[in-house]
Amino acid sequence: MFSLKRLLIGRPLKSNEAGEQKLNKKKALAILSSDALSSVAYGPEQILLVLVTVSTLAFWYSVPIAIGVLILLAALILSYRQIIFAYPQGGGAYVVSKTNLGKYSGLIAGGSLLVDYILTVAVSVSAGTDAITSAFPVLHDDKVWIAVLFVLILTVLNLRGVTESASVLAYPVYLFVIALFILIGVGLFNIVTGKISPELHPSIGTPVAGISLFLLLRAFSSGCSALTGVEAISNAIPNFKDPAPNNAAKTLMAMGTLLAILFSGIVLLAYYYGVSPMAEVTVVSQIAEQTFGRHLVYYFIQGTTALILILAANTGYSAFPLLAVNLAKDKFIPRMFTVRGDRLGYSNGIMILGLLSIALIIVFGAQTEHLIPLYAVGVFIPFTLSQTGMMVKWIREKPKGWGVKLTINSIGALISFIVVLVFFLTKFSQVWPVLIFLPIMLLIFHQIRKHYDAIADQLRLSTCEPAVPVEGNVIILPVAGITHVVENSLNYAKALAAHQIIAVYVSFDKEEEAAFAKKWKEWQPDIRLVTLYSPYRSIIGPLSKFIDTIQYKAKEANYEVTVVIPQFIPKKGWHNALHNQSSLMIRTHLLYRKNVVVTTVPYHLKK
Repeated sequence: MFSLKRLLIGRPLKSNEAGEQKLNKKKALAILSSDALSSVAYGPEQILLVLVTVSTLAFWYSVPIAIGVLILLAALILSYRQIIFAYPQGGGAYVVSKTNLGKYSGLIAGGSLLVDYILTVAVSVSAGTDAITSAFPVLHDDKVWIAVLFVLILTVLNLRGVTESASVLAYPVYLFVIALFILIGVGLFNIVTGKISPELHPSIGTPVAGISLFLLLRAFSSGCSALTGVEAISNAIPNFKDPAPNNAAKTLMAMGTLLAILFSGIVLLAYYYGVSPMAEVTVVSQIAEQTFGRHLVYYFIQGTTALILILAANTGYSAFPLLAVNLAKDKFIPRMFTVRGDRLGYSNGIMILGLLSIALIIVFGAQTEHLIPLYAVGVFIPFTLSQTGMMVKWIREKPKGWGVKLTINSIGALISFIVVLVFFLTKFSQVWPVLIFLPIMLLIFHQIRKHYDAIADQLRLSTCEPAVPVEGNVIILPVAGITHVVENSLNYAKALAAHQIIAVYVSFDKEEEAAFAKKWKEWQPDIRLVTLYSPYRSIIGPLSKFIDTIQYKAKEANYEVTVVIPQFIPKKGWHNALHNQSSLMIRTHLLYRKNVVVTTVPYHLKK
């Protein structure tokens, strides 16, 4: 098992090698922007899926809707750039909301983002699998298990460390950007040169019966799914090389520029080509096929699209562990999330993220369209809270140029809030789980923090009860026979210089009980033996009652009760399954009893 771990994850890294695990701008752009960039593969499609419910004539509305999405993107990019410099320690929406709006606003933002990063992995991998099955329909029935396999691969890659995973995963991201630039460039050239028939698309301004503001807002909110992942860079500032805030801000601007170009390009091509969303063929696949036919370039575009959709999950792997660290430091989730693994990554967060994502993929059958609305609303709640938090910060502190900063955040907060409202009004049947899991997560956060506070209060020397001095020690030694295992434990007990050693034998048969007592007296005449008859064949029950009796007497003399448990350790791990594990059951039971010290004395077998 150890050898397999080393093969998959690599050699352990020293703590002082942490600096080598930082990302430069090129690698960070690929790793932390993959979620946002990949969303252009399904964001425009989400707009068309809403418009097509009225008529294909309504497709021209995708252009002004896309302009609205770009305005929101600009507001978010400028806002998160401000967050990067204001909160260079990372944490993004959670830290901003907690600092400026209060603890519970921060927890809502943090809880939403934790779930959103799980959805990032599930949605991205599911969408990537869709791109693969679009090119190779024969694989459609196996897409759930294909998606699960990709999650496992990504989990292992991230356990190997940030820089190593970045080195592997950066190339497909840049290949995708190149592929889409080729597609958009050739597509626009075909449009300009008249190779695309005007009859394929309705003219902008064409009257459409049944169109409404409500439906347009619904299409706009669906298109905003292309903005998921914008916040990831602000969460992952500690992953950047120094100066981290400057490098993170430049990476964020580069991501925003690329996202704007790719998103608007796909929307324009989809409109001019008259592409209509289909169940088993993505919009990007249709555009690529109409532009190049099913030849080498088409498969290159589909291949890189599938890769980036799958690798977009890596944004979740980069941001989820760091967000979990911030929540764990504030004692709202288990402290295990603050522990670095062999490769200096937060491996517990990485593994939990992978497992939960696999569960989502299996439950939803890798159906992207069922996950995207929940995914999008989960990220726009933190968007709204972080923008509002920054508004409060500027109003309270009034730094130089705060008026412009306040305006940017106000626009972002207003549009984000409208998107959240539209999601709840138009897609309530798909996003209602948010109203369930957020209160549950807040309750869990509260209970975990309450537990940690209670422990700290009890362990603090200034507040805890004074320790009662121990005057002596009474040792209880459960025995199952006269063996080397018992002899080894008995020798250990004698070495403790106890006030009294009591061997306890639990018998299921009266004759066996008498026979064992006789053998014991011959073997260890100086050690008191107590035999307990158990008519119901329970070891723990009679033993517990006996310990109660000894404890009562020992308490009066300020004596400590120690139970020494003999246990033999087989040479091979699988041999444990061949034994009844009585020692383990006794130890587990006694650990939850007050004022009993439990000591296990192992005896290692050689064969």
